[in-house]
Order: sequence, then C-alpha cells, then structure tokens
Amino acid sequence: MKCPIHQEQEMKKAMFYNTQVDYCPICLGVWFSKDELRQAKDQADKTLQWLDVDLWEEPTKFQVSPTHKICPQDFVPLYQINYNHSQIKVDICNSCFGIWLDRGEFKKIISYLKQKKVDEILHSYFKNLIEEGKEVFVGPETFKEEVDDFIAVVKLLSDKLLVQHPSLAIFIANLPK
Repeated sequence: MKCPIHQEQEMKKAMFYNTQVDYCPICLGVWFSKDELRQAKDQADKTLQWLDVDLWEEPTKFQVSPTHKICPQDFVPLYQINYNHSQIKVDICNSCFGIWLDRGEFKKIISYLKQKKVDEILHSYFKNLIEEGKEVFVGPETFKEEVDDFIAVVKLLSDKLLVQHPSLAIFIANLPK
C-alpha cells in the first residue's frame, strides 16, 4: 500500500497496541483498516473500551471535506471529518471504512476520549449503562467484547461512587468477609 500523503512511498507494517497497521516511514502517518482504530484504542486504554465513536453511524453529524489524499486500499479520495465533537480532523474512506491518522492524532484521540469518558460518567452514566447492556445482545462487536464493555461501565460506576462517597467506601471496606 502507498502512503495517502507521499503517494509513491510504500507503507510498512507494524504492531500498534496489538493491532497490525500500515504506516508511512516518512510522515509517520498510520492507516487503520476497518475496525482497527477501535481495537488499538481499546488496547491503548482499557477504560475506554466501552466508549466507541462510529464515524459512519450518523454521517449527517459530521462536516465532510474532500482531501487530496487517496485511500491506500481502494484508491478513491479520502474525506476529512472531525473526530466526534473534537477539533481532531481524521481522513476516512467511505468505501472500505479505513481511517488515516497523521502523526500525533492517535494520541490526541486518546486524550479527547479520556475527557469524554469523564464527562459521560458524570452526566450520562445510566444512559451509557443501558446502551452497553443492550449492545451485549445486539451490539456491533462480538458478544465477549460487548460483555467486557458492559463490565467496564459497571466498574466505572463503582469507582465513581467510591470517589464521590468516601463514607460508602469505608463502609464497604469494613463489611465482614
């Protein structure tokens, strides 16, 4: 595969958070084939595994701009969108659902998701718990991955309760074993 930016440069394969990706040795951009970005994100921070951003779920939410970059898999133009509600711009292929991240964008996405996790836990915890519960049975990921996501959300609730209510933490710690 050729780099979407340096179109004559062959990309190299590498393991990136237990996910095999292609990267450009010149610009250090990374190509994620379908679902690989989610897999790498889940490996980079296990507490984010329940927090998924589906860039193709509701395309009307995203401001789409054409780019000069070419999909290394399908050889069609990539489109630039903001990653969720962040200012991070990523390049996507509407044909193969691949994602091109320029150097440093993965780190920015992880930082953005960490902040989003805090906001979601504080403001929409029960909504997220119900959504993850539903996804166990009908979710886009495997049954095991969906159960892991649900357990992660439940664990976040227990952590949140213990931090917000230290007396509850003391009470639980003193329960007979």
